[in-house]
Amino acid sequence: MSGCKKPRAVANPLESTITTPSERILKECHALYIDNDNGLVKIAESLGVRLLPPRKKIIVMIMGNHSAGKSSFINWYVEEHIQKTGVAIETQGFTFITSGRKRESLTGNATLHLYPHFRPLLEFKGVTDYLSAEISTSKQKKFSLVTFVDTPGLVDGDMVYPFDVNSAITSFGEQADLIFVFFDPMGQALCKRTLNIVEKLSEKCGDKLRFYLSKADEVARETDRQRVMMQIVQELCRRPGLNKCGFEMPTIYIPNPQKPSRCINQIDEVCETIEKSINQAVQKTLDQLEKDCNLIISTINHTLEQDRMNVSSNKSNRFNSFLCGVLGIFLPSLFILSFIISTFAPEELDSLVGEGLAKMLYISTGIVVYLWDWIPEDWQIMFVIIFSAMCYFMFFLAKYFARQGSKTLTKREKKKLAEYSDYIQDAVKSKKRKLYEEYLRQCAAEYDF
Repeated sequence: MSGCKKPRAVANPLESTITTPSERILKECHALYIDNDNGLVKIAESLGVRLLPPRKKIIVMIMGNHSAGKSSFINWYVEEHIQKTGVAIETQGFTFITSGRKRESLTGNATLHLYPHFRPLLEFKGVTDYLSAEISTSKQKKFSLVTFVDTPGLVDGDMVYPFDVNSAITSFGEQADLIFVFFDPMGQALCKRTLNIVEKLSEKCGDKLRFYLSKADEVARETDRQRVMMQIVQELCRRPGLNKCGFEMPTIYIPNPQKPSRCINQIDEVCETIEKSINQAVQKTLDQLEKDCNLIISTINHTLEQDRMNVSSNKSNRFNSFLCGVLGIFLPSLFILSFIISTFAPEELDSLVGEGLAKMLYISTGIVVYLWDWIPEDWQIMFVIIFSAMCYFMFFLAKYFARQGSKTLTKREKKKLAEYSDYIQDAVKSKKRKLYEEYLRQCAAEYDF
């Protein structure tokens, strides 16, 4: 197709080397949206439709009371000491931890520029000042496909946060793909603020919530650990929004060879949960690509159909304007001409315009003169006034219809829309089918294809 080129891969300084099929599929889907020549975002914008490119990584938000092991888990997963850890409230804001080409730290505005999906956070006063991002070069586990969001440590009592922490965490959770809730068994697991936020999140996005008893190795005896878990479960079950069947809360802790523990460590299940969410993100991205393509095509079809209706309406308006204008000129001209012709004798008119034309003029103007004579003399002046107003109204209607024209597309614009439609049908949707097939080949048997 002449007007549309195939999308180019757009370089991003925050990207690391593509190593997995899932990462490559997400990257190629993202490129279809942001291509400078024919990206779906650019095409949709020209049609007045706003699209956001899909994220190339899943968002995993980790929340819980302070010192629950949130930052420690991130450091363990990334295998790099990025976040501060300790008993004190080390994390007072929101920190994005993601992979990239070089180690870098970003502030609030730069972070929102990197993650435009989170721009609704701007409505929370003060959040931007406590927003940051840490970019790591680590490629451990599935980190190249994950962005962690480390949230403020939650406490009860007189602790004052510089922003509405409950609403901000809820907003983050709505945008995240997974929400990990860490309960600390050492006295803070039943933090009311944590439970209130969890209950609110459960109403809006309960399928994203995963509960874990972190730092489980710090409880020496198994009976004490079971007692803590029972207390947490009882407290959760008291809240209607969290009283659900199939509740699970695996025990996890950061492995330490120098400090062996007999406690069962299910931290590998956390990694499996993240990997499963990555696979689901690939499917969601491909499905969203299909929906966005259909949205753009339907918008193009509606635009072209509306243009055809506008063209037809403009023709009708031009005809009505012309008709009213002609009547506005013809009727008074015929009225005046009738009285002028009536002053001529038939022989004089024949000699001036010829016998045939004179006969036609006599017939047409004779009707006007006859109607004029039929009107009583007392009403003739009133008739002239009404007739003049009617002629003026005809001119008014002609001008009105002339102004009713709607804007229509040029031939170049219609050709461009047709090219966009063909490009999406032939190139983008075809690319989507190939990517979906490539993704399914990772898990399905060859004969299924």
